Amino acid sequence: MLLIGNGKVVTRDDACPFIENGAVAIDGPVITEVGETGVLQAKYPDARFIDARGRLVMPGFINAHMHYYSTFARGISLGGKPATTFGEVLRGLWWRLDKELTLEDVYYSAVGPMIDQIRSGVTSVIDHHASPHAVEGSLFKIAEAAQHLGIRSNLCYEISDRDGAAIKDAGIKENVDFVKHCKAQNNDMLKGLIGIHAQITISEKTLNECIEAAAGLDVGFHIHAAEGIEDVVDALAKYDMRVVERLYRYKVLSDKTIAVHCIHITEEEMDMLKDSGVAVVHNPESNMGNAVGVSPVLAMLKKGILVGMGTDGYTADMTESYKVAAILHKHAAHIPSVAWAEPPQMLFKNNKAIMERFIQGKIGTLKKDHYADIIIVDYQGPTPVNENTINSHILFGVSGRHVDTTIINGKIVMNDRELVGIDEAGLLAKSREHALQLWKRI
Repeated sequence: MLLIGNGKVVTRDDACPFIENGAVAIDGPVITEVGETGVLQAKYPDARFIDARGRLVMPGFINAHMHYYSTFARGISLGGKPATTFGEVLRGLWWRLDKELTLEDVYYSAVGPMIDQIRSGVTSVIDHHASPHAVEGSLFKIAEAAQHLGIRSNLCYEISDRDGAAIKDAGIKENVDFVKHCKAQNNDMLKGLIGIHAQITISEKTLNECIEAAAGLDVGFHIHAAEGIEDVVDALAKYDMRVVERLYRYKVLSDKTIAVHCIHITEEEMDMLKDSGVAVVHNPESNMGNAVGVSPVLAMLKKGILVGMGTDGYTADMTESYKVAAILHKHAAHIPSVAWAEPPQMLFKNNKAIMERFIQGKIGTLKKDHYADIIIVDYQGPTPVNENTINSHILFGVSGRHVDTTIINGKIVMNDRELVGIDEAGLLAKSREHALQLWKRI
């Protein structure tokens, strides 16, 4: 049994949001009790005690949309004409890189960001993968890395027509095989969805095949929706429908599905998102980096759409996306008083709600019977830290590198900035080797 004590406990539990000198008792993978340090020390005298020393004790961060396969793009130099559109970014970088990934590359492209996530306090991730010339077994390779490093994960392979029928069929099969594997394992540390790249690379035939593949599996989809204007132009030209409208009519959207980005959407499409119960994931840094536009997340949240937050592979640190979301929507609206409440809602409440749609247990709150996904953050604060000020302190004062200890499913995976049972140097050295070889092949 573990007992974390002497911390400023940020529970994210509305009934008891903050404990000045708090403690969290952990038995196996779950939290058994949260309360005052002295009280819990007396109650659990034999527990292993972790002294937080006045630091913040919080639920681990959740990343609702990630791309592990993008890792080897970090530092890459491809030459050629600079991209001027999102389509050129896809064709010039991502669709060249993903074709070169081997199964071993898939593994090592995952371990690097997983290490970064542990170091920045991210304990749960929903990933969207592509490796068209190494499809079979690719999700299982990522799962192997996740198991080794201890990250709570939800994985899928992006089905697409862009590489031909055989690879499309392999993508469908990989998703189905992995979802069935996860259901057989029945472990909340590993889940799966049916991945679809985007409607722009999915024909009518393939979309129907994806829907048929998901039937009977009690599983939803993970798809990019209206990220670039090209997606909308394609949908209108081919189907006389906009992106969300097409997905809505085909019943791809549901409370089991994640629709990522949703930038170029209309008021009517927002109503479709709301009616379907789908979860939308906002990725502010990636959207800015790709110059695709600003997602109308403030309007979507106002309508009651469940909008969470991800990194889209741009970073592994959720505090970065949190900070950028807060300023992006002020900048876009030309109103400095907006987007104060919405980023914390997306990161701390909605990401929890999204992840809990796919698992049986509860996460994202320090509360009895919730999974013990907990971080200790080495931050004191120059002004008072309490339930009313904590979000501001995270926004302006905390980064992922302030995380000192990371616990996932009751297991300590990083203690005092040292990863536990993980050969970080060795894994990163192998990652660099694989990246260099991939660069030479492109």
